[in-house]
Amino acid sequence: MQALLGADYPPFAAALTTPPPVSIRLNPAKPMAEQPVTAGTVPWHPGGRYLSERPVFTLDPAFHAGAYYVQEASSMFLYAALRQTVDFSKNLRVLDLCAAPGGKSTLLADLLGPTSLLVANELIRSRVNALRENLEKWGTPNVAVTSAEAEDFAGLGDFFDVIVADAPCSGEGLFRKDPAAMREWSPAAIELCSARQQRILTAALATLAPGGILIYSTCTYNRQENEQQVAWLGEAFDLTFLPLEVPVGWGIAQNEQGCHFYPHRVRGEGFFIAVLQKNGEPSRKRSLPAAFKSLKPLSRTLVPEANRWLRPTVEMRFFETVNGEVMALPAALEADYLALDKPLKAKWFGTMIGEFKGKDFVPSHALALSQIVAPALAGLSLQQEQARLFLKKETFDLPPDAPRGWTLARYEGLNLGWMKSLPNRMNNYLPSERRIRMELPV
Repeated sequence: MQALLGADYPPFAAALTTPPPVSIRLNPAKPMAEQPVTAGTVPWHPGGRYLSERPVFTLDPAFHAGAYYVQEASSMFLYAALRQTVDFSKNLRVLDLCAAPGGKSTLLADLLGPTSLLVANELIRSRVNALRENLEKWGTPNVAVTSAEAEDFAGLGDFFDVIVADAPCSGEGLFRKDPAAMREWSPAAIELCSARQQRILTAALATLAPGGILIYSTCTYNRQENEQQVAWLGEAFDLTFLPLEVPVGWGIAQNEQGCHFYPHRVRGEGFFIAVLQKNGEPSRKRSLPAAFKSLKPLSRTLVPEANRWLRPTVEMRFFETVNGEVMALPAALEADYLALDKPLKAKWFGTMIGEFKGKDFVPSHALALSQIVAPALAGLSLQQEQARLFLKKETFDLPPDAPRGWTLARYEGLNLGWMKSLPNRMNNYLPSERRIRMELPV
């Protein structure tokens, strides 16, 4: 770092001894009635907010409802990079290649129109559940979560218009936040990560359409994983580097291969990002399978009941999994989901909205948090204490005028999940794995 920064090294080293800033990114589809107390805005994202201290997010019902995502501020610059280089008025297919836990995926979801598709991929299966949970909380229906190697997408051809590759790296930018990153660092780790990045990028670029955009980023500083990779990409794959307009006041260091974020210059952690465009003309001729491999269309007799639970303005297709779960897919994207179904094994499409027990529909937690849930469904507003009890999967007394049957538990207008009000009791249908496990404050 002394070699890279020269005279800037002492303030950089001093910054690593200070507490890391805390930041969140608001969900524009789930506005909060009461805005959080903030310590300033993140200049490169309209929904980014700094907090003066780190609260106990687990105790905030709005966090569980998906009203905001706790995201490191530097990585929110993805928004500015995309807005300058991608036309979001078009129908796009976007791949977040290394997506868990979901910060960049939820940011991408906000930018995409309803007839664009986001594929959030995470190779490490132990991290997929966190990715799925965060996307469920965000509530966007036009997504697919996959768990695949980059090479597994090869059968799609030049399918994607945008690929975001936040590549596995040596983690130098995480030293302030994560002491484990320091212990794991070594020159050999840089070599290993650099080789892994090139393998991942080589496979991913085969699926990027000519004219498409590649966003390459790391949370490290060294040139081998950053500038040298960008130069290699340009030479090996005929990609053109796209410079970005970055106001001087933001404190971001930009050179001929990308943008660097240093903790002594920005309110954020170490980060590098570069934007490249694939040269050539797009070609999208491909054959599609006639049907999904393991999904069957929902019986026509049940479709009206399934539709009753959704916003009437959203046209969806309904399918059943082998386990009887009902999946809702945006009708405009059915062909894209079919294309993904063919080469991939582990995948989850659209929104799991529930299941039928005979002709009775049992709604899912994902539906409660989704942006496609019908706003006219019965709901009950809870105070903070009740909302926390609900999120701890406990029961409590309901008012005499509470709706009967399936009811959305709400906090300040935000859906938290389902409960069922019966004549002499309330059943709490929050999934056990989502419950608050810590003791609630008295």
